[in-house]
Amino acid sequence: MTYTKRLDGREMDQCREMEAKAGVIGRADGSAMFRTGKTIAYAAVYGPRNLFPRFLQNPEKGILRVNYNMMPFSSKGERVRPGGSRRSKEIAFVTKNALLPALDLSEFPNSVVDVFIELPQTDAGTRCAGINAAAIALADAGIPMKDFVASVSVGKVDGTVVLDLTYDEEAYDGPVADIPIAMLTRSGEVTLLQMDGEVNKEDMKKILQLGQKGINDIHKLQVKVLKEKYQSGE
Repeated sequence: MTYTKRLDGREMDQCREMEAKAGVIGRADGSAMFRTGKTIAYAAVYGPRNLFPRFLQNPEKGILRVNYNMMPFSSKGERVRPGGSRRSKEIAFVTKNALLPALDLSEFPNSVVDVFIELPQTDAGTRCAGINAAAIALADAGIPMKDFVASVSVGKVDGTVVLDLTYDEEAYDGPVADIPIAMLTRSGEVTLLQMDGEVNKEDMKKILQLGQKGINDIHKLQVKVLKEKYQSGE
């Protein structure tokens, strides 16, 4: 174990500086901004609205659609090609599956709720930031929710388990594992668990415990910004 001091000076169990706001896009039914470190995600929710073409409709409940996009010059690494990609479609898919367990769309048969996530600036943890922004935006839109969702990345850098990795940590010259996690904040159900790298069973226990800590901190911020918006009467 040689990674004993984080590159940005944080403690191993500390998230990056976070900021969030609800209701940031005027014409959306719900919207939010979520920032962790230098990664910024905006989410806009439109709907429920009628779904066309009709053969896509579900007569029993509404459908959730997610669109995820990193802007061309947002990345700290290589330039992102504009337009859709396999990666953006994969992240949109796992984001939808991370959010769905928290929602109750039974009141909206034959309808769709669209979530658009845009990242103008990134420094790792993009899918987690997008999920956090989308959860706030869905609540801001008044979509019925059975629970709430928060997400954070946990990893292992050269033998040390750390919370909320940066791009420099992901690119560290040594063994690195990056594990995005999303959970329902009340029940603790895991709705996203992906792994890039290798960890053993004992490390995975530490990673899940550390992820729970980070998710609790993030959820406090999510609740805070929603309360602030509605207490201010916006």
